[in-house]
Amino acid sequence: MYFIETRGNDGQRPARIGFSDAILNPMSSFGGIYVPEHLPDLGGDFLAKHVSVDYKTLARDVLVAFELDIDAALIDEALALYDDFDDPANPVPVVRVSEDLYVSELYHGPTRAFKDMALQPFGTILSALAQRRGEHYLILAATSGDTGPATLETFKNRPNVKVACLYPDGGTSDVQRLQMVTEDAANLKVIGIHGDFDDAQNALKTLLGSDTFRAKLKEKNTLLSAANSVNFGRIIFQQIYHIHSYLELVRQGAIVLGDKVYLDVPSGNFGNALGGYYAMKMGLPVEKILIASNRNNVLTELINTGRYDLRDRSVIATHAPAMDILKSSNIERVLFDLFGGDRTRALMQQLDAERHYELRSDERAALQAIFSADYCDDDEGRRYIQQAFAAGYLMDPHTATCFKAYDTCRTQPLVTIAYSTAEWTKFSPTIANALTGEVGTHDVEALGAVAAKAGTPIPARIRALFGKPVTQDTVIDKSDIEQAVLSFL
Repeated sequence: MYFIETRGNDGQRPARIGFSDAILNPMSSFGGIYVPEHLPDLGGDFLAKHVSVDYKTLARDVLVAFELDIDAALIDEALALYDDFDDPANPVPVVRVSEDLYVSELYHGPTRAFKDMALQPFGTILSALAQRRGEHYLILAATSGDTGPATLETFKNRPNVKVACLYPDGGTSDVQRLQMVTEDAANLKVIGIHGDFDDAQNALKTLLGSDTFRAKLKEKNTLLSAANSVNFGRIIFQQIYHIHSYLELVRQGAIVLGDKVYLDVPSGNFGNALGGYYAMKMGLPVEKILIASNRNNVLTELINTGRYDLRDRSVIATHAPAMDILKSSNIERVLFDLFGGDRTRALMQQLDAERHYELRSDERAALQAIFSADYCDDDEGRRYIQQAFAAGYLMDPHTATCFKAYDTCRTQPLVTIAYSTAEWTKFSPTIANALTGEVGTHDVEALGAVAAKAGTPIPARIRALFGKPVTQDTVIDKSDIEQAVLSFL
C-alpha cells in the first residue's frame, strides 16, 4: 500500500510513498501529512474470522491487510511488546459499567496511558528501520502529558535514535511530569517550555518543515522524524483497539456480530477518534462516533457549527489536561478523506494564516453524519467520577468526558464503547477531590487517599516515580527550542 499527501503534491516530493518512508519522514507537501491511498476491507468476513483470536493475532492481521513494506518478523517483534502489559492475553480489557455502556481500558501499558498502545510497537519498528538503513534519526515529540512519557519509554536506549520531547511547563500532572523528567537514558532530552501544548506542537511542526533545521541536522549526520500522531505510524496501531473492543462485546454477549455501536472518544489531537473513523470506513459496524471534549471545545464547535475558530481563544487549563489542545492535527486527515486535497489545503492554510475556517453547509452535514460532539467542564466531570465510583467504577477525568457525551449525544439505545485513555493514578488530585473532597493535595498524598478509598493498589511504576532523581530540568522560552535541540545533539 502507498501513502499520499493531505494537501496535494508540490512537485518536489514523490506523489506517493511506502509506509516505511511515511513514518520516517511524516511531513508532506505544503505542510500536510500522509494518509493511506486506500483502506482495506475489514468488514463482516474479517470480523467473523477474528471473533476468537487474541489481540496480537488481530493486530498482525490488520497490519497485513494494509500491505505494509515491513517484514513479518519485525511486525512480530513489535507486537511482542504487548506481552509486557498488565495482562498479555488481553492488553485492552473492555469493562461493563452499565446496561449499554462499556469502557475500553487503553492504559494497561508501561506508562499507564493509551499512547503505549501505538508507541510501544512504533518505537521498535522505527528504530529497526533506521538501523537497517544505516541512518540516525532525531525523533521530535510534543506532549500534553501522555505522548511524552510513552515516546521516551519506547525509544530509550534504542540505537540510531535520539528523542527531544517538548512539554508545557506546568501544563501536565505531577505524575506525567515525573515520568518525563526522571528519564536518564543518554539518547533522551526533555524540554519544558513556557507556553501551552499548542505552542509545543507548533514548534514541532515548524522544525519538521524547516529546511534550515534539516540542513543543520544533516551536518550532524542526523535525519528528522516525529512521534506525534502527525505520524501515521501512530495511527495505524490506533485503529486496532477499536476493532478489538467491538469483538470483545461480541465475545461478552453484549452484541451480536453486525450490530452497530457508538464509539465514544475523549478527543484532543483527534488521533484516537481518527482510528475509530478509519475502522468505521473499513467496515466496523459503527452508528456514530461521539467526540467528547473538555472546556477547550473547538471540536464540539467544529462538528456542531462547521466553524473552527481560534481567534481570541487561548488554551484553558482543565482537570483533563491531555485534552487541553486547540489545534487538533488529525482533523486534517478527516477533511482530506471527506473533501479532498485541494479543499483540505485551502482550509488548513486559512487556519494557519487567519486562525479560523468555516465549512460549507454540505460539508458540515457530511461531518455530522459521522460525528456528534459535546464537551464536559470540570464540575460535570467531577460529578461523573463520583457517579461512576458509586456504581463500582474508578476512572480518570478524561474518561469522565465520555460519560457526558454518552448522556447527550446518543439518539438510539445502542451499546456504547467509551475509551479510557489514562489510569486514575495520573490525575489523582482530581480524583481525590471528587471522591473525598480533599483540595490542594499533591499527587503522592492524593494517590494514597484514592487507593485507600477504592481499596486498590498503586502500580509499582507510579509509586517508584517519587523516589527517582530529576535528571531533566531544562525549561526554556519557546523561541529557544531549536538551539536547545541542537545543543543536545
